[in-house]
Amino acid sequence: QLQLVESGGGLVQPGGSLRLSCAASGFTLAAHTIGWFRQAPGKEREGVLCISTSGTIVNYIASVKGRFTISKDNGKNTVYLQMNSLKPEDTAVYYCAALYSCESRATIKTYGIKYWDKGTLVTVSS
Repeated sequence: QLQLVESGGGLVQPGGSLRLSCAASGFTLAAHTIGWFRQAPGKEREGVLCISTSGTIVNYIASVKGRFTISKDNGKNTVYLQMNSLKPEDTAVYYCAALYSCESRATIKTYGIKYWDKGTLVTVSS
């Protein structure tokens, strides 16, 4: 079964850091564009960062610029979201998804991956 599994979330104080992982099983992440998204309580899901197959990075939210970075480890078949200087407004469930392109944000449906399922919860609070 093809799937993406997010991990690394938790409770962190404002100003702290977390590194989220998006691990793929059943397919090769390096051959796909991967985006990180988040959904805060009571709000719509929004894109955070995206990395294409060529390594081009697209930042969807101005508020995370300079604080969040996206990277991939092809050997571990994993994409990371490094989050520094966290703020309470970063509190959300974070998801990763395989996309046709960073610009379209359209998820690849042909693999039957269940997107927006579990995610990993990040809570920024003192």
